[in-house]
Amino acid sequence: MDGIEGMEPVVRTGALPTLVDGLIEHLAARLSADPGQRLVLGVTGAPGSGKSTLVAGLGQRLTERGLLAGTVPMDGFHLSNAVLDELGRHGRKGAPDTFDVAGYLSVLDRLRAPGTPEVMAPVYRRDLHEPVAAGTRVLGTGVVLTEGNYLALEEHGWAAVRERLDLLICLEVDSEELVRRLVERHIRFGRRRAAAAHWVRTVDMPNAELVARYAHRCDELWRPLP
Repeated sequence: MDGIEGMEPVVRTGALPTLVDGLIEHLAARLSADPGQRLVLGVTGAPGSGKSTLVAGLGQRLTERGLLAGTVPMDGFHLSNAVLDELGRHGRKGAPDTFDVAGYLSVLDRLRAPGTPEVMAPVYRRDLHEPVAAGTRVLGTGVVLTEGNYLALEEHGWAAVRERLDLLICLEVDSEELVRRLVERHIRFGRRRAAAAHWVRTVDMPNAELVARYAHRCDELWRPLP
């Protein structure tokens, strides 16, 4: 299941619980073969594809099995609003060059370094629209979950992320469904419908097209059935 450059990802279609069951058994088998390791599992996909929902459910299942070391979301490495203002990038917040990629790589390296029992990482608070330092921690061995839009990207310094992931899954969702989900999400977090639709059209969907361009770098492409 580990990615090999030049090979196409394995395509899996089915009910999400069934896909998750198969993944958990695979991870459990790998950890059983080498109990002292950390496996870093990445989940990528377009904005609104369901990455956070998948990782939350997967984390709960892994915790029940005693296999979860922790979760490190890519969104925790958003640049602050003050820095985005300084760089003139606030209007494109969420684009590939609005993250601290070097900081993300540093945390991934610490996760993989032998003899590092605990690693702290930032999280993104949607209610604050800001990253918060040391908002999550990884303890001991097992699976480390990380999710975000750009884990397979080759641009803006992101290419090095892929080599730090033991397994990378891409979620694929129909574009019309993505738009519906994203507009509703922005409304929930305070935008008016017209502003939400404008942001989705000018920021989110171009990012979704960028994510799709690099899906070939993933190990698996998941197409969950409704």
